Amino acid sequence: MTRPARPEKEELLRAIGPMQLTLYAAGSMMGAGIYGLIGKAAGQVGSAVWASFLVALVAALLTGLSYASLASRYPKAGGAAYVTQRAFRKGLLTHVIGLATACSGLTSIAAGAWVIGENLSTFKALAAVPPVVIALAYVLLMAGIVFRGIRESIWANLVCTFIEAGGLLLVILVGARFWGQADLFDIPAPTDGAATGLVPLLIVQGAALTFFAFVGFEDTINVGEEVKNPRATLPVGIIVAMGLTALLYVGVAITAVSVIPWRELADAKAPLATVMNQAAPWLPGWTFVIITVFAVANSALVNYVTASRLLYGMARDGRLPSPLSKVHAARRTPHVAIGVLLAIVAALVLMGNVTQLGEATALLLLAVFSVVNIALLVLRKRPGEPRGAFEPPAVVPILGAAVCVSLIAVRVATGDLAAPLTAGGLIAVTLVLYAVMHRPSPLAKLGHHRSP
Repeated sequence: MTRPARPEKEELLRAIGPMQLTLYAAGSMMGAGIYGLIGKAAGQVGSAVWASFLVALVAALLTGLSYASLASRYPKAGGAAYVTQRAFRKGLLTHVIGLATACSGLTSIAAGAWVIGENLSTFKALAAVPPVVIALAYVLLMAGIVFRGIRESIWANLVCTFIEAGGLLLVILVGARFWGQADLFDIPAPTDGAATGLVPLLIVQGAALTFFAFVGFEDTINVGEEVKNPRATLPVGIIVAMGLTALLYVGVAITAVSVIPWRELADAKAPLATVMNQAAPWLPGWTFVIITVFAVANSALVNYVTASRLLYGMARDGRLPSPLSKVHAARRTPHVAIGVLLAIVAALVLMGNVTQLGEATALLLLAVFSVVNIALLVLRKRPGEPRGAFEPPAVVPILGAAVCVSLIAVRVATGDLAAPLTAGGLIAVTLVLYAVMHRPSPLAKLGHHRSP
């Protein structure tokens, strides 16, 4: 008697085209960070903040090009974890890299939820609602969109990307008439608290701060199994998105220091809103509140998609519990992973302040980028590995790894020990999870001894 064929396991839906992927990647980079980052960078670099964004672009582009090559070689969910395992074949390292990447996304979502809760609670209609309730409702909405499907997630991402990019373009348009009124190389003097008055060194220090404004390639590579023609689409999408983002950032930076003196910009609680109040006082004050909400929501949406695909990919490869690899038959999304992430993010939101955790995971993310760059070098030299549609010279991943390691050293040397210790604690937690996941069961041992 012939056995009925087993139904094939549900796979993720390929629904992302070239334009959608480019905007998805750009949206993952143009998060809410730029809306506050301008002020912090101006405090360090003065009016030369635009130059720091250019240097940060070059530094981030090195790792971005490595990701573009890897994405065209291995368009798989799991991103950095999959690449790490393929290159080094060390289960423990793969586990740490994968969960470190997931941690960075989850803390970003939780922090963004509080930003949205606090911003929306300023409206009269929501004044009586506690910010934590708004934050939890927002997280639930994000989970619903991600569960609904990749098409719905991409459309939500496109709407948010157009709104946040429109906000940055609006700053440039209303402030362009101020261009030429500021010295774009006016930097802090040593008496202002700066360690040195050397322009190049200050610009590099500012680049260390603005580097994360261009980070979004991990988010992009993780949707590789949902992209049409991924070998060609993924690398082009990553590179074009970084270029578009850089143009907007530099334009906004020049506009901001032209409209507002950099010292005032550094002290402003909402730098771009302050710029808009000066350049376009006729614009309602709530405009940038709404734009900020959409920008934060976009970052959260992309991070949610990334984290769910990362858990899905690791579970499918046997590195996390197998239920996380289940795909919903109708929606074609990893619904179990999405539900688990919802519970974790809700717990983080209820914890309140996750800023310290976010700074720690930033260090872990730099470590992930370092490992990914080295992984590309290993895979390039290994016979039998597929060639990518895009192959940068070997010096690119070498410099990319060097930049990321240098940024880790700068952050550890110039900051307090809280972030490195927290990062160490997170690694310890992942080691415990790895030990639990890979502990041999007594039944397995018994079966092994009974086998002939």
